[in-house]
Amino acid sequence: MTGKAHCYKRDHINTDEIIPARYLNMDKEADLAKHAMEDIDVDFLNKVKDGDIIVAGEDFGCGSSREHAVWALRGAGIRAIVADTFARIFYRNCINNGFLAIECKQISEKVDSGDELTIDIENGIIINSSKNEQYKFLAIPGFAREIIDAGGLLNHIAGKVK
Repeated sequence: MTGKAHCYKRDHINTDEIIPARYLNMDKEADLAKHAMEDIDVDFLNKVKDGDIIVAGEDFGCGSSREHAVWALRGAGIRAIVADTFARIFYRNCINNGFLAIECKQISEKVDSGDELTIDIENGIIINSSKNEQYKFLAIPGFAREIIDAGGLLNHIAGKVK
């Protein structure tokens, strides 16, 4: 997976900043995407292209447990989030929705917006082509990879039931 980095170098970006609560009456990704990150970055939608990657600091996705945050980012074209750390509930919501969330210590200090990143899940590295650097990341547990590869928890369960 290769995409352009959109960096938010601060810690504790919460789910209300990812998708404000005033839009939680929506459940379609395309509708939610129109408001993704708008309270942090009003130009977010104009910058993001399909396949791009968010890079952030510590505790990304803290706050209220809402799948809407994952749906909004995915609807906007984001294909992965790489953060120093994630809030546990948000991380699990990513897995359950088949969305890639990777913890990579100090990534927010190494990557800049616009850098081209390639995520090599098999080898556990992120390649920054713009800076000719590589960063090792925490391996994604096997059960989580199965769920992500299936496209989410419901698809994973459906595949096991057959």
